[in-house]
Amino acid sequence: MAHLLTPEALVSLVTLSLMEIVLGIDNIVFISILTGKLPPAQQPKARNLGLTLALGIRLGLLGAIQWIMSLKATLFSISKPFAEGRWDFSGQKLILLGGGLFLMAKSTHEIYDKLEGEHGDEKAKGGGASFGLILAQILLLDIVFSLDSVITAVGMAQQYVVMAAAMVIAVAVMLLFAGKVGDFVNRHPSMKVLALSFLLLIGVMLVAEAMDQHIGKGYIYFAMAFSLLIELLNMRLRKKQNPVHLHGVAEKKL
Repeated sequence: MAHLLTPEALVSLVTLSLMEIVLGIDNIVFISILTGKLPPAQQPKARNLGLTLALGIRLGLLGAIQWIMSLKATLFSISKPFAEGRWDFSGQKLILLGGGLFLMAKSTHEIYDKLEGEHGDEKAKGGGASFGLILAQILLLDIVFSLDSVITAVGMAQQYVVMAAAMVIAVAVMLLFAGKVGDFVNRHPSMKVLALSFLLLIGVMLVAEAMDQHIGKGYIYFAMAFSLLIELLNMRLRKKQNPVHLHGVAEKKL
């Protein structure tokens, strides 16, 4: 444990913990949107179980780091249809491709359902999905997000204890704030659509990564932060305008 208390290890621990928390935001949002389909009594259990599974998967993948690195070996190649060269697919790329396509399809379906769905009353009562189905979807995306998290951890730290401690700290913080984030997202329809748009963007990024088109995560997170800031300002503006609108309606009735 002494090697964890060295200045270098502590800096790595703090930096990696913050990075894992940032990378875990999309996980929290996805879990919050999915668990919002469940009855209110089951939502905290599903959120906590989903994040606990995420921690277990990350620690398991971290322990099997040699296997993770072996996933980078090319399994097969496909010629590019309109350009020279070939796409080389490894196990890691296939996981990213499958997860990205699933995230894009799921986000698009949820956005359509929010805008055009005809079963809003049913879902509001918590009858939209079963606990097992929701948990299966959370588990599937946990694997994709955990792979990204573990690769990031390996790139930033060399000691297993530091990486594992950072993941435990990050998940503990997510468990602490997941309920508040989930309630906030589910309480504001516009914020839920924005969150789903974020997940759609992350899905596109995962597919691009699988097709050897690197997109800097800094650009993605900046775009998310900027969009979130604009929406928060819009929410504040709408909140200020509503009392005036309601007062005008009351005067008309009189």
